[in-house]
Amino acid sequence: MNARQVASVNDYLDAFRRVSSFLPGQQLDWLRESRAEAIGRFAQQGFPTLHNEEWKYTNVTAIEHGRFNLLPPHGSEFLSRLIDSHALLDSHILVFVNGHLEPGLSRPGKLPADVKLTSLSYRLERSPDDLEEALVTYPPPSAFADLNLAFMADGAYIRLPPGCVVKAPIQLLFIASEANLAIQPRNLVLAGAGCSASLVEHHVALGDISYFTNAVTDIVLDAGASIEHHKLQQESPSAFHIATVNVSQAAKSRFISTSFALGARLSRVGIAVRLDAEDARCDLDGLYLADGRQHVDHHTRIDHLQPRCTSRERYKGVLDGASRAVFNGRVVVHPDAQGSDAVQTNHNLLLSDAAEIDTKPQLEIWADDVKCSHGATVGQLDEDQVFYLCSRGIGESAARAMLTRAFAMEVVNRVGIPALQEKLDELLHARLPQRGTAC
Repeated sequence: MNARQVASVNDYLDAFRRVSSFLPGQQLDWLRESRAEAIGRFAQQGFPTLHNEEWKYTNVTAIEHGRFNLLPPHGSEFLSRLIDSHALLDSHILVFVNGHLEPGLSRPGKLPADVKLTSLSYRLERSPDDLEEALVTYPPPSAFADLNLAFMADGAYIRLPPGCVVKAPIQLLFIASEANLAIQPRNLVLAGAGCSASLVEHHVALGDISYFTNAVTDIVLDAGASIEHHKLQQESPSAFHIATVNVSQAAKSRFISTSFALGARLSRVGIAVRLDAEDARCDLDGLYLADGRQHVDHHTRIDHLQPRCTSRERYKGVLDGASRAVFNGRVVVHPDAQGSDAVQTNHNLLLSDAAEIDTKPQLEIWADDVKCSHGATVGQLDEDQVFYLCSRGIGESAARAMLTRAFAMEVVNRVGIPALQEKLDELLHARLPQRGTAC
């Protein structure tokens, strides 16, 4: 590390020494030790650089040199109108302001018996018995995951008992209300055998402010469990958003993920799924929209570890202005994973000459009896289709908007929550460009 990198790391070490005694769970020996080990690993490696293969297209220097408050204050009660604008109809809502649960703003509603929906800090202080394995095992060490473990102060804790069905979606609404904060929520979802639920993890801001969100979500599915996790990143245009989603699946479980990246100056979502037992299935979908000088990155990894597991991965991007996107999808079929079935695609639409995409779908196969494919496309709108619509009396601006919208809506239409579909439809209408000359 150079002198500037060392100085940045030292700032985090100094901050950890100042705030560690105020973090939840300090009475737990295993958590204190894990936090100390995490900040120690971070001190050794520092932030990733462009020399790191996994980060060669995403420069996090702006985060590294940022001066963020690492112990954010609790939020304000004056956010009800903002919450109303983002709340999904008929959902169980937990509201986190600057990373802390705000019970007075949350609306958990009536849940099935024995479902636990509360804050992670509450569980750490009151009932931490089932937390150690999940918080220490997931995610695997990395610079940002280590920072999250060292500084995490709150997040959502969801435990679904075996066989339960939560019909209404569970919405975790994270609001940043002040500038210059480092918000590091940690969410834990423990899904019992045969249960089913849909989760919406939604990140928003109170105005155009600069801050840093470093979120980790761990999801553990027991046999036959079915979980949908929809992540909507709608951060401030000046914010930085790094997210890690780790999933472990038991036999015959089903995990559905959609990642919608719409905001932030720089964002990166890393999703790692372990198909740990036979006949597990995961579906990973994503849609990213970027314009101006936005940078958006998705890194995914699916490990087929046991026989007859299935994975489907479909990501799409729409880029305008001088924006840049990165997609790196890796599927690893391990030697014992005979009968694996994996398909991975990434399609990108460039609306300007200055927009750029680096796409790298990967297959790594160590078994013989498999059915796997992958592919990527990068292109512009089909001018023949534009001409056809214009020939039917539609203006060029409207024709281009219709085709772009149709390209993006394929991902939105696969969302299984009508209220979220409607919200995404509104967001796409506001974000997609309307330009061109009349035909």
